[in-house]
Amino acid sequence: MEKYGYKFSFGPWNIHEGADPFGPPVRPSISFDQKLEAYQRLGFDAVQFHDDDAIPDLDDKSPDQIVKEARALKQRLDAAGLVAEFVAPRLWEHPITVDGAYTSNDPKARAYAIERSHKTLDIANTLETGFVVLWFAREGTYQREAKDAARAVDLLAEALDDMLAYAPNMRIAIEPKPNEPMDISYIPTIGHAVALGYKTRAPERCGVLVESAHAVLAGLDPADEMAFGLAYDKLWSVHLNDQNGLKFDQDRAFGSVNLRRAFDQVLVLDDNRFYEKGIVGLDVKAVRTQKPEVAEKHLINSRDIFLWLVERARSLDRKVMQQCIDARDYEELDRLILEHLMTRG
Repeated sequence: MEKYGYKFSFGPWNIHEGADPFGPPVRPSISFDQKLEAYQRLGFDAVQFHDDDAIPDLDDKSPDQIVKEARALKQRLDAAGLVAEFVAPRLWEHPITVDGAYTSNDPKARAYAIERSHKTLDIANTLETGFVVLWFAREGTYQREAKDAARAVDLLAEALDDMLAYAPNMRIAIEPKPNEPMDISYIPTIGHAVALGYKTRAPERCGVLVESAHAVLAGLDPADEMAFGLAYDKLWSVHLNDQNGLKFDQDRAFGSVNLRRAFDQVLVLDDNRFYEKGIVGLDVKAVRTQKPEVAEKHLINSRDIFLWLVERARSLDRKVMQQCIDARDYEELDRLILEHLMTRG
């Protein structure tokens, strides 16, 4: 299938054992070697990494050990014809970060978060990605009175400033989410993320990553969140998936719940030539009921749906579309879009 100039990535966690917030795994674990083979076999271009996806047991290793192992990983990626899209610090699983990492009330937790972030930056530098993503998973609270929200924003900016100074050639993208695992997130939307970047010492190296499901969970449209980032030239990556309502983060296959919402995301990305700006990342997991032997189809389907919708976006009759807009005949515009989506060829 033609890729229309796009490159695609996913994270190793997207080949998933099927656990959810309410039940244990239902599929066997797959080794990283097997997952690396799947990237090649499925025709993907890049790998998304958490820091401990790249270097297991990261907290128990010295900086020299981390760099040595990262060099070995870079050789494996090179041999497989793959690149690292980004590295992200996993700051939400250590017991010390139960009340947050960068915004914890505990200065020891904040110090841990900074040290771990430095390790992430070392890994990213060694993998030659030049790109780090921050998901502020526990940067929030369950009780608003438990933290000073204004101070929390300052603490986040200070952490970003430290990272920007530590790695002068690194770009950092913030991936916002309105909730989960924390009830209340301090950076819930792309607007918040863009604003936080402008509070740092190097706003030109601070951007954003839009995840479709996170926008839906905020009650927003993912295409509009992408457009906002594009308007500021800050949309540096996307995590495409789908979401069936305001539930826990489902990471459904892209376009599997709301095809028109998926089309609008593709339309805004393609019209703004995102294929020249970044890699299309998938953050999708096979549904829990999927058998192990066919638990990669969500990746293929998500990429193929994206590419089918690129074709639909590029073959859309823009002249007729503009005529509908000029006439303020939005019912006819509705029909045009729906008819185009339901017609192949």
